[in-house]
Amino acid sequence: MTSTNPTLNPAGGALAPPAGPPAARRSSRAAETRRKWYEIIGLTTPAIVVYVMFVLVPMGFAVYYSLFRWRGVGPPTDYVGFDNYVLAFQDPIFLDALRNNAIIVVGSLVVQGPLALGVALLLNRRFRGRTVFRLLVFVPYVLAEVTVGIMWKLLLTDNGTVDALLRSLGLGGLVQAWLADLDIVIWTMLFVLTWKYVGFAIILLLAGLSNVPPELTEAAAIDGASWWQTQRHVTLPLLGPTIRIWMFLSMIGSLQTFEVIWVTSVPAVRSLGASATMATYMVDNGFFARLWGYGNAVAVILFVISFVAALLFQRFLLRRDIEGAITGRVN
Repeated sequence: MTSTNPTLNPAGGALAPPAGPPAARRSSRAAETRRKWYEIIGLTTPAIVVYVMFVLVPMGFAVYYSLFRWRGVGPPTDYVGFDNYVLAFQDPIFLDALRNNAIIVVGSLVVQGPLALGVALLLNRRFRGRTVFRLLVFVPYVLAEVTVGIMWKLLLTDNGTVDALLRSLGLGGLVQAWLADLDIVIWTMLFVLTWKYVGFAIILLLAGLSNVPPELTEAAAIDGASWWQTQRHVTLPLLGPTIRIWMFLSMIGSLQTFEVIWVTSVPAVRSLGASATMATYMVDNGFFARLWGYGNAVAVILFVISFVAALLFQRFLLRRDIEGAITGRVN
């Protein structure tokens, strides 16, 4: 028979009674595991259903329709395989749109990053009116993209507010056809996008700066480090994960840029590829030209480029941050 008396340790103190037979303990652990799995399934099923219905299913239809020459009337019957994809990469307008997306991605990282970092470091210091300045730099980001597009289109139109301001300052020689010149319109779009989204980068970096322990910067100052040396050797390394997260979000957003470009740019100039992006090219050809199969092919290309860019960025830049955030279970 199994004794139910507590076991005495060598010092004479009573220990806790045995936990029970091994079979009972295994059964209890199995029941606990099943309960956890039921909770996981119950909590994740609604999200999975929504994701499948509104992401995977439309994506599957896009891939399917991209294999047809279809104008949106009746079921698709003219199967063309990958011809739509080949035609896209043979179209110089699409190649211009692809180049413009690359310009926006690189320009956003090169221009917005240093600008946002400098402003964030300044706004992180204590001075009168700091809250007001933080609010002002964030206002453009919370404005709707359509509102921003209409506003800048009115400001940059020929003989508009920007041209009048330059002439009043004696800088009439700088007046350009900001939205009509094929050589500078993409740089105009980049300026508008920077004005719109740099506030998001600043707020994100300010949130990261708030997590930098002040003891480290104080210790660096005590050791004789200048303000710039403190920022370079203490603040920036600790701000690295936040900067990389912003770079990821900026890159994906730049690849999918649509609303601001669509509203601000001139349709005739956009149709020539000077201010087109992959998203505007997709809408122009898919909806307005009613080339639904071709438009779906462009959508798939945009998805694949964004997906591959996200995987590469995660593999080479975010891997260290992600691994640091994952903790193993201690048995």
